[in-house]
Amino acid sequence: MKKKILSLILVGLMVVSLLAACGNNGGTQQPSGNTPGNSSAPSTSDEKVTIEYWQYFYESKVNLMDELIADFQQKNPNITVVQKHFPYDSYQQKVAAAISAGTGPDIINLYYGWVPKYVKSGTLQELPASSFSAEMIEKTFAPMVEVNKIDGKYYTIPTAVRTLGLFWNKDIFAANGLDPEKPPKTLEELVEYAKLLTKYDANGNLEIEGLTFQPSGQLHAWFRPVLLKQFGQEPISADKRTVQWNASEGGYKAFEFLVNLAKVDKVGEKDFYTDDATAFISGKAALHIDGSYRLGSLKSQAPDLNYGVTVLPSYNGVETSFGSFWTNGITTNATGAKYDAAVKFLEYLTSVETMKTWTEKIGEIGAKNEIANDPELLKDEKLAPFIEQLPIADSYFYVDEDADRKALMDAIDKVLLNDVDPRQALDEAVKSVQSILDDYWKN
Repeated sequence: MKKKILSLILVGLMVVSLLAACGNNGGTQQPSGNTPGNSSAPSTSDEKVTIEYWQYFYESKVNLMDELIADFQQKNPNITVVQKHFPYDSYQQKVAAAISAGTGPDIINLYYGWVPKYVKSGTLQELPASSFSAEMIEKTFAPMVEVNKIDGKYYTIPTAVRTLGLFWNKDIFAANGLDPEKPPKTLEELVEYAKLLTKYDANGNLEIEGLTFQPSGQLHAWFRPVLLKQFGQEPISADKRTVQWNASEGGYKAFEFLVNLAKVDKVGEKDFYTDDATAFISGKAALHIDGSYRLGSLKSQAPDLNYGVTVLPSYNGVETSFGSFWTNGITTNATGAKYDAAVKFLEYLTSVETMKTWTEKIGEIGAKNEIANDPELLKDEKLAPFIEQLPIADSYFYVDEDADRKALMDAIDKVLLNDVDPRQALDEAVKSVQSILDDYWKN
């Protein structure tokens, strides 16, 4: 059995397969302690308990979580929270191995696009209605959170959400005769500015990206749903069962616009200066599309960078953004006193006080509407554009975010590296993602 589990991990199968191999029936396992629908009394106030909180390594988030845990433990001296973190690329494999062995986190931090498969595998418990009822969540949290409502239930809750914005380097603008206080407002201006700002050396090597081009970054999120919607095509059907990237001419045009930034306009390159974020932080990119969380790393890694942030460029009069979030859920490992402690820690992580601290230090926006309407936060000229886009930000429904993203990245590579026709590449990507959806709903 161990060999089977290890081989599944090595070939990259996800949590569902691992749990199935260990005999999990795919249903939501209910713990023995104070769970929803369980009348067991909560743990006594003097009972000492230790719980584990897992997340992937993102320096500013890990550091802040250490601070939050210290504050929480001071207020709850009988609860010890141990934070563990792992590199992003190995995070899900670590989770899969631990959960399948009956060890690992009591609370897990997941990208929202991973939640459906973790629910299906039985890894997560439904949130207790006493603290996180569906009515409360939908009344007080940002609308995008509803993308993770599965069969009328919520299994996770975020501390913060984020939207995409357009970053620009003011010094590069000024050096090329552009007003450093006037970023592009439309896709047409975006391409025009990016071409002007792109610099190559005498040997044809890229020196300055006009617009970063990293499909594995936020470029794929910009395509769906932002570009697709701006070109007149909804990315997925209302029932979340049909991929619609290529359902109209607008879908093809959106994809062609995206790949032509590198293929025709040549304003950026994949993996230039390591990646898109590094290029912008290093002053090697003029324009960059990224999430609000980038504000935290820019503050710590590039405090002297002269940059601004604005809303995403519009097209055909359509203004929109991509909304996403990392979200916290209680695993089936948490039972009894551990479950009670996990609920209490989730209540702390979703308090207005914690959300405001998260917004100020990380750049992600507190997930409750109350935070988004905070006049003090709106005074921050770099944070305000992200907050302003919350009402128009649209989350995309993923069954398997990694596989969905890879399908689009492969399509882009086919066009740029193998000169495949963009229409054919998009068709093949849609076929791949549709098979993922079909398999999920079928089972």
